Amino acid sequence: MPCAALHPGYFHPAKRASRTANLFFHLLACALLLAAISPPAGSSSGRLNLFPKLHAGQSLAYLIRFRNDKQIKVKGSVVAPMAPDGAQIDAHGLLLIDVLGIQSAGARAIIHARSRFQSLDSGVWLKHPGQTEPNWDRQRIPAEDKSVEFTILADGQLQDVIGLDALLPDQQQAWQEWVTQFAIAGVFPADGVQPGEKWKTEEVEKAPSPIAGLQWAKEAEYVKDEMCQAKRLTLSGETAASEQPAESCAVILTRSVLKQKSSSKDATPEDFKLRNLRTTGTAKGTNEVITYISLKTGLVIRATEEADQYMDVTVAEADGSNSVHYNVDAKSHAELLLVTDTPLQHP
Repeated sequence: MPCAALHPGYFHPAKRASRTANLFFHLLACALLLAAISPPAGSSSGRLNLFPKLHAGQSLAYLIRFRNDKQIKVKGSVVAPMAPDGAQIDAHGLLLIDVLGIQSAGARAIIHARSRFQSLDSGVWLKHPGQTEPNWDRQRIPAEDKSVEFTILADGQLQDVIGLDALLPDQQQAWQEWVTQFAIAGVFPADGVQPGEKWKTEEVEKAPSPIAGLQWAKEAEYVKDEMCQAKRLTLSGETAASEQPAESCAVILTRSVLKQKSSSKDATPEDFKLRNLRTTGTAKGTNEVITYISLKTGLVIRATEEADQYMDVTVAEADGSNSVHYNVDAKSHAELLLVTDTPLQHP
């Protein structure tokens, strides 16, 4: 008997008593069936859209810590163009973001914004065996002189980035770390995600490299929901508990492996070929990121990243002469925190 097709005669007084039990079980079965096929309240599929939910005029602040230690061994007397530089970068700064405009793009949005470093204690130095880290000269960067304007598309890709080249190298890397995490939901499945789900993506390595065909194979997992909280920044630059209440966040674990599509016997990128150079060698790497995303706002509340990359490459002229061998071992750690209260708001 269909759930919504009971004949009026079914309720005739002479027949009602004998059919009461059947009616009860019929209605119970219908209720269970409807519960099974109906989506949860407020969702058409039970899947969550974790893309940032912003509005024009909104302002955000993130505390960024980024450290990169790159060690290089060189054999040969010729320095090739675009060869990797050995340096240690230690950046610690506050990034302010102003949302300039929002354009709807289905369940997601296109975000147009401007960012600037309010302050950044940083340095770049050549690290030698046994050398201790120097005392950095503290450097305050005028916010109005170092802004970066950009657009984040619905798929997490960047467009129309203006001003990034004007930043110092450590600022550029810190900014790239921030925007990668901030827009991470752009590479999530288009129909949303749910706890326990895993998904895979691939991404071409965009940084210049003497090895061609490098690609990241990524596997992400929505591990669980967990309470998390934005931080408050003190005058001394330390973080403290925020006055805002904790909220429920999606915990996303992303593991990446760097794969080389080119042959180790000829790994020459196009820009090296234009310089009449030839490269051979291999590159590999791993990367692990833990991201906490607010279920309410889609904002990244906290993220940490650990990366380890290795490259062994020989750069020579096309005829095989004047070769230089590079052995590169790089490790990096990055952390970003959403800050709700800063000394800038209470001068």
